[in-house]
Amino acid sequence: MTEAASSPDAPTPAAPQPVPAVPHRGLSLTVLIVNQLLAGVGVASGIAVAALLVDELTGVVAFAGFAQSSSVLGAALTAIPLAKLAVRRGRHVALATGYALGCLGALLVIAAAVSGFVPLVFLGLMAFGAGTAAGLQARFAATEVAAPGFEARSMSLVLWATTLGSVAGPLLSDLGDTVGQAIGLPALVGPFLFSGAAFAFSTLLVAALLRLPPAGHLAGDAAAGASRSSARIGSWQAMRIASRNPRALFAIFAIVCSHTVMVGVMVMTPVHMMAHGLSLSLVGVVISIHILGMYGASPLVGWLADRIGSERVIFIGIGILALATLIGILAPADDMLLVPLALGLLGLGWSCGLIGGSTLVTDAVDPSIRVPLQGATDASMNLAAAIAAALSGFVLGFGGFAGVCLVAMLVLLPLVVMGVRSARRRPA
Repeated sequence: MTEAASSPDAPTPAAPQPVPAVPHRGLSLTVLIVNQLLAGVGVASGIAVAALLVDELTGVVAFAGFAQSSSVLGAALTAIPLAKLAVRRGRHVALATGYALGCLGALLVIAAAVSGFVPLVFLGLMAFGAGTAAGLQARFAATEVAAPGFEARSMSLVLWATTLGSVAGPLLSDLGDTVGQAIGLPALVGPFLFSGAAFAFSTLLVAALLRLPPAGHLAGDAAAGASRSSARIGSWQAMRIASRNPRALFAIFAIVCSHTVMVGVMVMTPVHMMAHGLSLSLVGVVISIHILGMYGASPLVGWLADRIGSERVIFIGIGILALATLIGILAPADDMLLVPLALGLLGLGWSCGLIGGSTLVTDAVDPSIRVPLQGATDASMNLAAAIAAALSGFVLGFGGFAGVCLVAMLVLLPLVVMGVRSARRRPA
């Protein structure tokens, strides 16, 4: 029995009830895979130029970090409502809602740039972040449609599917900018046209083809009545219960810290490179390598999590993130060998932390708090990353890119502490 289940605050699971099977597991997983490809284009096309667009509109480099922080804050604010919607109506409804908001956000950014009304850019990027939140929650949808015993691999497969779209997105930045300017849009706005179209297709695909029972009702859940308890438990109450479980706490820190480090460094890389005279095309190449690192090796990471355990995969991720930030400290901005290497490793370390942490957080807690805890964890990681993105612009201004990487390295320290504590508390 998990520690969460034995806590006096944990609810008593409802009596077992008949649960519906997942309709057409193969079709559902295929829809999630194709949808993640589209969502990858949607997120990456806009995010690749968001900081540059804000820098262009405001003329203040420190404000560039607020572009990413606005998007990540939007993801944080929508993570819990989307999780609640998944409990009540099903993951497909939650995902479609998130992608529709992402499409709306892309349209608001375009309108803001055309009108010159800068605050609307940040509002649009916050709505844009809902698409990111939906894409992240799709990894949990993958575990819900997976055959028993294949949850981690299904999660990693859906994340891997994001690779094609996410790598293509930044590479389309130049084309999007050209198309946008050809139809009269300001510079750097065109990529958001691709983002809006991709999110629109994602919304239609999920709404038309994906059908899942409310989260927690799925056959194969460890407790058939867990969904009734999930509906009664708030996300932050679930977080409080899980925090008493060292393994669950390590999993939460793995997700939050890995995402914070990745976002804090990644968002300032385009600004850093272009400030040293590198082109938008080269920026797109580096960001594409970074995203390839995030998603390309995810099937291997998922397989490792099944073979050697999620905790060990998280520690591997810590080492990779530390190496990435060290290279970032030492590499010149125009070094097109070391900078892509650092960003690729940054993505790979994030993949280990996210997959290892997500698998562990699902395994370490009672099913009665699983779904609300997933929402709270995603909200926490996005909120922390939003703060990191907002501050990274100021750190870049005062300490350069080396300062950004050094601060990111320090974020790994509490994760190491939680990992050691979890290993010591775990029974032999």
